[in-house]
Amino acid sequence: MSPTHTRRQFLSTVSLAGAAGLLRAPPALGTGTSLETTTVRIANVPGICIAPQYVAEELLRAEGFTDVRYVRLAPGHNTPEGIASGEVDFGSNFASVLVAGLDRGIELTVLGGMHVGCFELFVNDSTRSLAELKGKRVGITYLGSPAHLFLAAMAAHVGIDPGKDLHWVASGKPVAMDLFTSGKVDAFLGFPPETQELRAQNIGRIIVNSTLDRPWSQYFCCMLAGNRAFVRNCPTATKGGSAGHAQSR
Repeated sequence: MSPTHTRRQFLSTVSLAGAAGLLRAPPALGTGTSLETTTVRIANVPGICIAPQYVAEELLRAEGFTDVRYVRLAPGHNTPEGIASGEVDFGSNFASVLVAGLDRGIELTVLGGMHVGCFELFVNDSTRSLAELKGKRVGITYLGSPAHLFLAAMAAHVGIDPGKDLHWVASGKPVAMDLFTSGKVDAFLGFPPETQELRAQNIGRIIVNSTLDRPWSQYFCCMLAGNRAFVRNCPTATKGGSAGHAQSR
């Protein structure tokens, strides 16, 4: 058998296996256990990272949910607060944001990971490594933002005290990237589509890619969380909802 034929046969097998995974019977209904509710409310917030939630709609219907609602959260409510208050049953957010919410005492239940990767650390020409950020200016939208929380953890991992050794510069507006492109900060943690824009403009250099670089590539970037009361009162629906989101990844 030629090498070309072997590769073609391998790719065909993988494609068929992937299709079979998408078409498999819904586990929640296959057991004969009915859902406690057929309505599920999911947080509708802007951002490319929540794309799996929209892909999951048809998969959730296959799990037995006949009423899938995407709910706009009240002004000032990010996903942890919205989930805990009962505005929605499920929502996804950055792992760092959910951990910070739990640390504040917000009552929600983290159910599983959504995806790995996401952010990239851009620096100017004077910085060659993460350890060299000590004493430098870092651009963020606001203290407590996903970029701030992720980068603080990364800095601490290499021995930098994020509260004392980094100069956080807040943009006070949605686009903190402008601080980096204008030279007002030395580093910026970018999320799509910002990372693609910086590459296209050939601005800065990337010293950490969370999709490829350990240990960050080994951790979930975004995670799925559920309202604690919903998880407790509707365990079968929770499993069905989690399964629908898992299949969408």
